[in-house]
Amino acid sequence: MVKKVALLTAGGFAPCLSSAVAGLVKRYTEVSPETTIIAYRYGYEGLLKGDSFEFSREVRDHYDRLFAFGGSPIGNSRVKLTNVADLVKRGLVPDGTDPLKVAADQLVADGVDVLHTIGGDDTNTTAADLAAYLADHDYPLTVVGLPKTIDNDIVPIRQSLGAWSAADQAARFATNIIAEHNSAPRELIIHEIMGRNCGYLAAETARRYRAWLDEQEWLPEAGLDRRAWDIHALYLPEAKIDLDAEAKRLRSVMDEVGNVNLFISEGAGVPDIIAKLEAEGQDVPKDAFGHVQLNQINPGEWFAKQFAEKIGAGKTMVQKSGYFSRSAKSNQEDLDLIAQTCVLAVDAALGGHAGVVGQDEEAGDRLSVIDFKRIAGHKPFDITLPWFNELLSQIGQPAPVAA
Repeated sequence: MVKKVALLTAGGFAPCLSSAVAGLVKRYTEVSPETTIIAYRYGYEGLLKGDSFEFSREVRDHYDRLFAFGGSPIGNSRVKLTNVADLVKRGLVPDGTDPLKVAADQLVADGVDVLHTIGGDDTNTTAADLAAYLADHDYPLTVVGLPKTIDNDIVPIRQSLGAWSAADQAARFATNIIAEHNSAPRELIIHEIMGRNCGYLAAETARRYRAWLDEQEWLPEAGLDRRAWDIHALYLPEAKIDLDAEAKRLRSVMDEVGNVNLFISEGAGVPDIIAKLEAEGQDVPKDAFGHVQLNQINPGEWFAKQFAEKIGAGKTMVQKSGYFSRSAKSNQEDLDLIAQTCVLAVDAALGGHAGVVGQDEEAGDRLSVIDFKRIAGHKPFDITLPWFNELLSQIGQPAPVAA
């Protein structure tokens, strides 16, 4: 019998965390109302500190209020339980201790039977490390993860929670930002979209933004010209970028249309940026997971410097939609997937089946409990997809070549 369940959300935000918490509370209240539910504040950091709280009867009666909000009601942090040096430095564990043991002992001390981790590849690979430690040391506890990331880059999961909503929000952001194209003659607008190693979010955002363009009624005679609102280039980490050829192409767009709009994934061109910085003797800042801190190297600004003069831009504007899109509430597409995922996650937990619940690409996209050992990050976006190549063709961009 599962007497106590613990929830934690971790990593960067995605538009599914609040809804996933609500979905789990809903399902447990329906099928196992006697089970106590607690949450660790700020993810694995709260677990290491033993900082938790119980969901009261009031919360369980009104879980539905959480669906109306983005963010995470229980808090996130970026903590990797196997990065001992970082945890010691941050004062989360004493020197000389094993963080996995600290976490496992805390779960036992709290009487937890099931731990639900809601996060991306880092969160769930960390959950895998913890699950393996628990199994190897005979701790009687089941870990069941839920996959969230706006990058949609978890192997082998077809669709991670929150990615659809993030693309909707980034496209909505773009509708206002691109309206700035007439704020000055010959304006270059760069919309930087989250996506460190995977271009999914930028590509899906572009698709949804152009679908919005299709729904509008235009009036070129009054200056309301679709060409000026359209995307003129889309750059992803998975595709090579010929800067000289693109500068020449975009110069023609600028001369003909009067402005240029670029959608770029924040990971696009990053190897070139890093190489340049390192050649100049500069340190490239990284986080606890070894990821380059993209906010410190500003890919959008880098592209602006590469193109502004070459295409004759009179004004350049770089706008980032990341925090706007990742902190939104779930859209209906995600709500439907979250509901299905939470039902299976709770059923798996009550049955003692550990793993990550997701659409398994190696099993016909069937929603399944996937073994933690099969979970990995950095799944690339498939630049051979027909819809993606059609989109590039429509905006006049050459077919992509793998980076």
